[in-house]
Amino acid sequence: MGDVISSHLDEGKREMITACTCVVLEEFGRVYKQQYAVALFNSVRFEIEGGGGRQSQLLHRKDPLKDKCIFSGSLYKYLDENKKWRHRYLYVDNTYNIAFYENKQTHDRGLHPRETISCAGYRALGSMDEYLELLNASLPGVKAKASSSPFLKCPSGYPLILWHPYARHYYFCVMTDKEHSKWLAVLQDCVRHTNNGLPEESAVQTPAFTDALRLYRQSKGHYGTWDMMCGDPAQILANLVMETLHPELRTLIAVRLKGKLQQRQRNWMLISDAVYKQVLSQTQPQYEALVQVCEGQRPRLDAALRTDMDQIITSKEHITAKMRSMVLLRADQLIRSSVQPYISSILEALMEPTSRGFAEVRDVFFRELVEVSKNMINHDGKDKLGEHMEKLSMLAFHPVKMHSCYEKMEQLSLDGLQQRFHFSSPSVFIHRAQILMRGEMDNAVYTFEQLLHQALGSQGEEDLCKAIQGCQDRVLKKYDYDSSSVRKRFFREALLQIIIPYMLQQLSPTFSSDLPRFQELIFEDFSHFILVENVFEEVVLQAVTKDIMMAVKEAAVQKRHNLYRDSIIMTNSDPNLHLLGENPVDWSQEYGGDNPDNLATLRDGGGGGSSRRRRQVVSMIQSDGMLLPYESCMEVPGVEGIPEENEAQMEEEEDGEGKAKSESPEMPSSLTTTSAALEAAMSCQLEPESPDSVQEIRALINPVVEVLVPAASKSADSDTPILTNRVESLEEGEEVQKESGAVPPKEEEPRSAEEQQDTEQYTQEGRFQQEDQDGELPAEIAVTIDCNSNPSSYHHDDSGFQSPTNEALEEEEDEHEKTEPVKTIVADPKEVLLDVLQPNSTDVSLTEMVQNREHTRDVLL
Repeated sequence: MGDVISSHLDEGKREMITACTCVVLEEFGRVYKQQYAVALFNSVRFEIEGGGGRQSQLLHRKDPLKDKCIFSGSLYKYLDENKKWRHRYLYVDNTYNIAFYENKQTHDRGLHPRETISCAGYRALGSMDEYLELLNASLPGVKAKASSSPFLKCPSGYPLILWHPYARHYYFCVMTDKEHSKWLAVLQDCVRHTNNGLPEESAVQTPAFTDALRLYRQSKGHYGTWDMMCGDPAQILANLVMETLHPELRTLIAVRLKGKLQQRQRNWMLISDAVYKQVLSQTQPQYEALVQVCEGQRPRLDAALRTDMDQIITSKEHITAKMRSMVLLRADQLIRSSVQPYISSILEALMEPTSRGFAEVRDVFFRELVEVSKNMINHDGKDKLGEHMEKLSMLAFHPVKMHSCYEKMEQLSLDGLQQRFHFSSPSVFIHRAQILMRGEMDNAVYTFEQLLHQALGSQGEEDLCKAIQGCQDRVLKKYDYDSSSVRKRFFREALLQIIIPYMLQQLSPTFSSDLPRFQELIFEDFSHFILVENVFEEVVLQAVTKDIMMAVKEAAVQKRHNLYRDSIIMTNSDPNLHLLGENPVDWSQEYGGDNPDNLATLRDGGGGGSSRRRRQVVSMIQSDGMLLPYESCMEVPGVEGIPEENEAQMEEEEDGEGKAKSESPEMPSSLTTTSAALEAAMSCQLEPESPDSVQEIRALINPVVEVLVPAASKSADSDTPILTNRVESLEEGEEVQKESGAVPPKEEEPRSAEEQQDTEQYTQEGRFQQEDQDGELPAEIAVTIDCNSNPSSYHHDDSGFQSPTNEALEEEEDEHEKTEPVKTIVADPKEVLLDVLQPNSTDVSLTEMVQNREHTRDVLL
């Protein structure tokens, strides 16, 4: 890899890259300084004059992702170093940057991530075909053969790819379709968030940067929206440099690449990534230095603005009036001939998917509230209110649950209009509408939280479902109004972003030579705050705004898009509502709901330092029922999911029992009575479930067995008492657990004299004696203990009380011990099984029978 980069990016080419970057940043810096003064003037003027639109009906959350993480889990990642797939732990924090760790333990210990990815400028792809199409377009002069295969082969049918036009590509894969859908939604949400443009908190720096970028690109002949305005300013400037530099390098280097098509594509990607990193290393410090210079001049400019604000406004209005008289006639002709006939078509194409998306947001919000109400009534009651509300509070940032809303907007198509008005792609509008959907969902959820908390505080928790229903109706009514306002504003902005660049491109060649003479009409002290280029754009904007506003107003009259007319204004409908938004509700503290499954550990600074528990927005992937053995996104178990001490050993025993059962022959006829009762249960549940109590675990460790004991001679059995429930009494220290239900006897086959002698000897040592009330002894007796009966009937009583039968048994045994000493034996279930096997030879081995019995009892439990 290093040889490829060093051989094609020698010292001369690196110096050329540095020089090209410096030229672009110098030109941009000059435009940025001019636009910084203009943005400061607009900010101060807005502060003095005031302004604003309609008041939102829903509340806004200040920091919705505080102490939250979006997602974490494991998947397979392709390593370029050794060209192999390796398992990696991925963590997405509230900044939507993706951090990779060796494993989860590395993250939990607070170590630094192996790599961190900023998804700005990337595209999340879910299929290899889509990736190959983009990859083949990266080298347009090279034609791929139909039989050529890609340099990367995914081990499964579920690839995940992060594609960037200039930077390195990242390859992942998972093993199930469920994982693939969830991971793709998470990656798309990361891309959507980072590609949303610059934050609007800065009233000066953000407008100055966007206006400077637009004017710089227009000076190079690039009008319209730009797909690569993604990330922070340094990344956007690197994309700006690469927009010019990348084609030049491709022309110089692509013809020198050797090897097969796949190898040339791979080498070009490595070279492009190296160039992008070099450009990014230059744009970061130079932009910071540019901002520092402008911020140093801000106090002086601010003082001059506040002193001469009235004169500056008057001078600007004078210049605007003169320029309007020159431009308006030509602009009106262009609007009537080339713009006005297409406004309705553009608006209709935008309104259809956008309205469906916002309607889906409303439906998702409604379904989640219905689910909460059902859980309160049927299962959880009020004890789980905190847990459900904690999940609901992050609904807007759950990419899987919001996917149905986002996919409505993915259907936006502006194919014919795209060529007509020369804009790159509708992806800018798609991402913007999706971000607005997420914002409105969060506003609705936050408003519901505040209203419900207020209702519970005043009315109490007696009628929780009624309070939820009342708050739900109020929030949905407010959402309908706010979503209508947000959509209409989005339609106006989208129309302006499509039409204004087209009109500027058509009008600039005509009026560019006349603009310098307007600069002479501006006082030198005001020349920093009034620029003729900005005034010209404002005049064109005013010329087309009237037609755009009229088109949106006419669309609002149509009921099918569920838009409120401008005449309907909801003001002060809930005057005390905005007082509630200052204090967010901590549902887990007030109403419980600390679910450990939704907690993740975050290390400050991405590694090292103190750790704190953060709630995870998206839950881990868990299959319905049992987990798949290759599941890559395992959920962190809670307290209930921690395995018991001998659970691993028991699982191995159960696996062995299952194998033995599959290999064992048919059961003998003596067990048909029990097997008939078990077939129905086994047909419903073919595999043993996990133990749910300590008693069941103990029963698995010490399995309950059924021992078949051969009949002894009458002479040895005649004096031994037997209990009325046909259960033999036991000596102190002996305890044999049996299954409930006696097994019908099986006819005994003729035995040899040697077998008879062994049987009599074993009966004497084990002291299992039997007697039939009618004087006839069966061939075999199944000694059983009913598990549901009173334990005192078969267990030794430590309280000192012994039943008369047991006392008689002890006297008989004392007399027997005087005549012939017998060694006392404490029977172990496994040892008893081995001993019983020897004297009795049947068609089915006793070990297999016991395994079948243990498996059968597990099924019944």
